[in-house]
Amino acid sequence: MRAVAEVSAALGVAPACAALNLPRASYYRDRHAKSKRGGTQVPTGVRPIDPGANQSVVSNPRALRLEERRLVLDVLHEERFADLSPAEVYATLLDEGRYLCSERTIYRILAENHEVRERRAQLRHPRYAAPELLATAPNQLWSWDITKLLGPAKWTYFYLYVILDVFSRFIVGWMVATRESAALAERLIADSCRRQKIQKGQLTLHADRGSSMRSKPVALLLADLGITKTHSRPHVSNDNPFSEAQFKTLKYRPDFPDRFGALEDARAFCRDFFAWYNLDHHHVGLGLLTPHDVHYGLAPTRYHARADTLAAAYLSHPERFPHGRPLPPHVPTEVWINKPAMKRHPTSQ
Repeated sequence: MRAVAEVSAALGVAPACAALNLPRASYYRDRHAKSKRGGTQVPTGVRPIDPGANQSVVSNPRALRLEERRLVLDVLHEERFADLSPAEVYATLLDEGRYLCSERTIYRILAENHEVRERRAQLRHPRYAAPELLATAPNQLWSWDITKLLGPAKWTYFYLYVILDVFSRFIVGWMVATRESAALAERLIADSCRRQKIQKGQLTLHADRGSSMRSKPVALLLADLGITKTHSRPHVSNDNPFSEAQFKTLKYRPDFPDRFGALEDARAFCRDFFAWYNLDHHHVGLGLLTPHDVHYGLAPTRYHARADTLAAAYLSHPERFPHGRPLPPHVPTEVWINKPAMKRHPTSQ
């Protein structure tokens, strides 16, 4: 190992180990063991500098002297290089007929001075916070979105606007149009609020970041109605899950057509679908109640009637219920969009 150390001072560790047919791992393992026994360990990746009086002299003849390293760092700090990567600096200097050091050495010098970071001038997008929205009753939180329905020919579409109450999943407003328009969205929101008798400060309206959702006419309307508006994070569909789930229910219906022959056909289909969805669809997320039951306060009556039916069945044949008296599915009392994670409190010692 001493021979490797002597030769590596002139040639480097890798060539010395290759010349002596010694694995580099064995050399480094031996050096690490010696450092633990009281020697001085040289940090990996740092070129050792002679601790003598003349600090400009380095132990490795291939290493840059301290004044040369300071020159490289000064060049990297020049205004024209402040936002460039080491590769760009290296290439620019070569084009100018200058060679200070290798690209890898530039990285080493930056690392020694704690300057290894993103040096390029580029736009940094803000970090969007996840919307955390809670509904404990109908008409507190609505979600709305627009989806395309295929028209009679290729590249033709009809646009379905849907506003959904998040707590009850009740469709409070919908419209099929030939285009996506902020004016049409404004009219639909205003009509839905009027039918549901929404008061100022009562409602939060959530949507994704589509052009109609973020349009100035819609924003002004919501401000006039005293409605709080929120938006999903960019490219995060999970921030508007209830509208997305409702569209999936629509498009996965067995009778949903591949294409609609005319605007009237699309409106007729949606009229029948939303009547079924609101009045007859037993929603799993609502304890198998319909959106109409939950939206208009019929959930307690339905729940108790189901509980009485199950109690009678249990009294008639208790042996068929090994887990005891059955209960109807639970009816949720709160619905979240992005429920906050439970914060762990440190236990007292």
